Amino acid sequence: EGKVAIITGANTGIGKETARDLARRGKVIVACRDIAKAEAAASEIRAETGNQQVIVKKLDLADTKSIREFAEKFLAEEKELHILINNAGVMLCPYSKTADGFEMHLGVNHLGHFLLTFLLVERLKQSAPARIVNVSSLAHHGGRIRFHDLHGEKCYNRGLAYCHSKLANVLFTRELARRLQGNCPELLSFAIGTKVTANALHPGSVHSELVRHSFIMTWLWKMLSFLLKTPWEGAQTSIYCAVAEELDSVTGQYFSDCQPAYVSPRGRDDETAKKLWNVSCELLHIQWD
Repeated sequence: EGKVAIITGANTGIGKETARDLARRGKVIVACRDIAKAEAAASEIRAETGNQQVIVKKLDLADTKSIREFAEKFLAEEKELHILINNAGVMLCPYSKTADGFEMHLGVNHLGHFLLTFLLVERLKQSAPARIVNVSSLAHHGGRIRFHDLHGEKCYNRGLAYCHSKLANVLFTRELARRLQGNCPELLSFAIGTKVTANALHPGSVHSELVRHSFIMTWLWKMLSFLLKTPWEGAQTSIYCAVAEELDSVTGQYFSDCQPAYVSPRGRDDETAKKLWNVSCELLHIQWD
């Protein structure tokens, strides 16, 4: 109780179910692009939980101006932040770019959350113990960080673009955890340093709106719905990473079904993680040491 959480993309799917659970525990900021959908979700959660501290804030991860405005308003209004869940995402988009010229999957799924975390990390440190939870995917196994063509201008495949962005989530989590613990690799499993942990997760194959850009995937999802997790089931690992007491000192890890899971070799490449960090800072025009 008394904790403050931000959840991006909390108006639908696993984000909404995560918000519903955390609203039974403390204050929840529902950070979404579609305000009408977000208000409908928040109203439903308030009515169900009796918690009036479920607050909607505008956040468009495809626009760095919107991200900065969100962070500025949040920092002016809230003195504490204990949980940041970077949940929002896009999947299988036809080729398009964000307001800042980033390929959409990379821009929203990785760079948008990278900038948001950068802008809020000092408030997390001040509120520590605190947690950062990055929703990645099993799809990271199919990803590569193509530094020579990050924005897919030479070659674009929307399925692979999603995989690349989910690998970026894993690498970001790994490097963020290392830096939060004082740049000491040997401390990767312990929240010494700042007392802020960062973990990533695979929510499972969930029946959600994420596949809306693909007619084939939408059809498959309907046909195979009996094999898919419900949004409530898919949210459980996010919730676990956010609140489980046994994870107080665990950081830099990747979870699936509420337990540590296998990370691809590319997801364990510290040199790529460091390079991605530096390139992300350059693209976003920030300095994050």
